[in-house]
Amino acid sequence: MYNLAICYKNENNLEKAFYWRQKVAEGKLNFESKDESCNECQKPYIDYQWCQKCNSKRFKQNFLKWTSKNEFIDKFIQEAQLNAKNCYEVLEWIPYDKFLNVNYYDKGGFSEIYKAVWLDGPIDSWNFDKQQWNRWKYQTGYEVVFKILNNSSILNNKFLDEWKYHYNCQKKSFSKFIQIFGITQDPYNLNYIIVMSYAKKGNLRKCLSNIIKFKWLDKLQLLKNIISGLKVIHESNLTHGDFHDGNVLLSDDYNEVFIIDLGLCKPISDKKDNECYGVLPYMAPEILKNKPYTPASDIYSFSMIMWEFTSGIPPYNNKPHDYHLYIDICKGERPEIIENTPQCYIDLMKRCWDSDPENRPTVTELEYKMSEWIRCTNEFYRVNRNGFYNCRVSDIDIKLENDMLEFVKENNALVQEQANITITQPHSQAYYTSRKLTEILVKEDSGCLECIVENY
Repeated sequence: MYNLAICYKNENNLEKAFYWRQKVAEGKLNFESKDESCNECQKPYIDYQWCQKCNSKRFKQNFLKWTSKNEFIDKFIQEAQLNAKNCYEVLEWIPYDKFLNVNYYDKGGFSEIYKAVWLDGPIDSWNFDKQQWNRWKYQTGYEVVFKILNNSSILNNKFLDEWKYHYNCQKKSFSKFIQIFGITQDPYNLNYIIVMSYAKKGNLRKCLSNIIKFKWLDKLQLLKNIISGLKVIHESNLTHGDFHDGNVLLSDDYNEVFIIDLGLCKPISDKKDNECYGVLPYMAPEILKNKPYTPASDIYSFSMIMWEFTSGIPPYNNKPHDYHLYIDICKGERPEIIENTPQCYIDLMKRCWDSDPENRPTVTELEYKMSEWIRCTNEFYRVNRNGFYNCRVSDIDIKLENDMLEFVKENNALVQEQANITITQPHSQAYYTSRKLTEILVKEDSGCLECIVENY
């Protein structure tokens, strides 16, 4: 096992330290430690310096010393603390006065985002000498992000569903979901605030102008990381419901992606309500026709991210996101294929945006396909260091070899072409934050959404 102190000592970088610490917590890395037993109960640690039994007792003894004044939030945090198997599963009620430099950062579809400095920083382990929690922070504190829950002074259990879904996915894969540290409350308007980790690069959309210049191998690795996060959601019997490039954040070195905003996330068995929310270019045609949301609907959204990795711009950024685009999508219109895109990539992308949800691949198939492309392309460059095809890559079939050679062939052409592209400003009526679409889609026709395009 490994703790943050060892990681930080090796990396001298707090973000990288958290990255490696997360890998250990997920079981992807294994490190030996001399401190494998709890100093208090002498039982083996289940994670580095983490004894669930003793730490649960410490958290429980502290329950009477804090309250959010909301029974649902209190229960959510308390259950997380009692069941935490490592420091990444801990949630806290954080007093607002523990934050400094609270400043506006960004605006989402239904909320505002602020940056702040957390004076204490997140819990790491128990300090037996000082009888208090070891916490991680820089000298001036720890940078976090606030997500304001507007009109949340009176908050019910259903309102918390998004964060419960996020937290449960976070526990399954710490490095695929932005970490929730806890909840606080604005003392002035009494809105509750989710306190989350800060991803310095921001969302995927803001990074497209850089990503378009990446080699295909790096693009494929990013896409694989994205689909792996989506796989966690689907294997949890959930759908995201609002999957687009604004809801995927990037680490400072582009090595990791973090999925956020599971606001429309719901169990697959849940039936669709009568409202339609989202970002129109990423919404599957069946959703626009008022059909139930399924995992295949998320796959359609993923296809638009695949397309962005070839274009450097969001889909349909040159036209208004209105009733007419809605009709065009339902009739089968898709973004224009970009020159020098490998044919095998085009074929997979087209399967992902197929009008029939039954024809789209699953997250498991996508993850496997990306992994194979990455493995073979990596091996190609290992045995052909000059980038020319001098030696065959062993242990791959003809189809996979042809796919690999397409990426190798198109890589330089695509990078050279896209590096010189000037990103144009989007249409004034192109909207890339989630919004309520029901009224927009029906305002020019009094019929139901399904009937408008029933016979396309």
